[in-house]
Amino acid sequence: MEKVIIVRYSELHLKGKNRGYFERVLIINMEKALKGLKHEIKRQSGRYLVECFEEIETDEIISRLKKVFGIHSLSVALKVDSNVENIYSAAEKVCFDSGKFKVETHRADKTFPLNSLELSAEIGGRLLSKFKNLSVDVHKPQFTVNIDVRENGTSLIFNEFFKGAGGMPVGTSGKGMLLISGGIDSPVAGHMILKRGMQLSCLHFHSYPYTNLQARDKVIELAKVLAGYSGGLKLNIVSVTHIQEEIHKKCNGEFMVTLLRRFMMRIAERVAEKCGAQCLITGESLGQVASQTVEGITSSNSVVKNLPVLRPLCGFDKDEIIERSRDIGAYEISIQPYEDCCTVFLPKHPVIKPSLKSIIEEESKLDVDALLEEALKTLEVLTL
Repeated sequence: MEKVIIVRYSELHLKGKNRGYFERVLIINMEKALKGLKHEIKRQSGRYLVECFEEIETDEIISRLKKVFGIHSLSVALKVDSNVENIYSAAEKVCFDSGKFKVETHRADKTFPLNSLELSAEIGGRLLSKFKNLSVDVHKPQFTVNIDVRENGTSLIFNEFFKGAGGMPVGTSGKGMLLISGGIDSPVAGHMILKRGMQLSCLHFHSYPYTNLQARDKVIELAKVLAGYSGGLKLNIVSVTHIQEEIHKKCNGEFMVTLLRRFMMRIAERVAEKCGAQCLITGESLGQVASQTVEGITSSNSVVKNLPVLRPLCGFDKDEIIERSRDIGAYEISIQPYEDCCTVFLPKHPVIKPSLKSIIEEESKLDVDALLEEALKTLEVLTL
């Protein structure tokens, strides 16, 4: 009898002839997640088994695998040779000694002498005899003893399902560049894109010395949260202090946020293309702040020449974003009171619906190319 962890994958069964590729990427990501822990991963008929691990590390393995996109669910199981006595011995160990229960059997091995209903009845009857405080309730059981009779002569017995991250394995949907601030929204946007299988790099803009080093450290911690779901990522950091100073000095202050966003998008596209990213990703939600109106978004998009811009939070309200932020473990970091660059020189009344013509007129007061080149010289890259 051996303790194993069953890993069931999510959408991969829909991939037809390409399924093998997605499975290989999923295994690579699982291996990354379990790095440093003793284990073996074996494929078994549309699922994987994690075997040969230290029992004391079971919870840690489950915790790490819960963050691997592409996994639908996990179970800690006992693996035995397929005969009734062995299956009962394992069922006895995973069964609680009281409560309402049922036994559910999946018999992939059609040569096994009992069919699914017969095996469930046999094991259930023995458990009722063993544990006097048990009763059967097949409609609303408090727990279920699951029996999975596999084709290879072994059976898996377990009593619990852990929900996986779902989605697609990271690395199967190309590469993207996430513009990450110190706020709540952008880490959630990054998590949602990771779930669809895209490998991320991150780009953060700072305004030191107007913003302090604690704000930078906060963003690094948020990027580490995303790295935990992706097997690691690179965080690019660029200073835009000089750009904000020039805008503040030469332009109408009401346009500060919109003009800064245009510079950010230009820089992001250049850094993305250098990194091999195929799109830009932002945490913008329609109408949430002044720069996230249709007019503001149009202004930002107009300077991006070659790459699409994805906004996975566009239709979400703040409560929904906060809930997701809590779920992924980013919220408590995001609410730390350190300002990001967008709060520097913030006007009292920023323009809400800027016309592209007026934006271009204001921007003409600046040497855009020189400011971009100076910003790109500050590029710093951290591997997380």
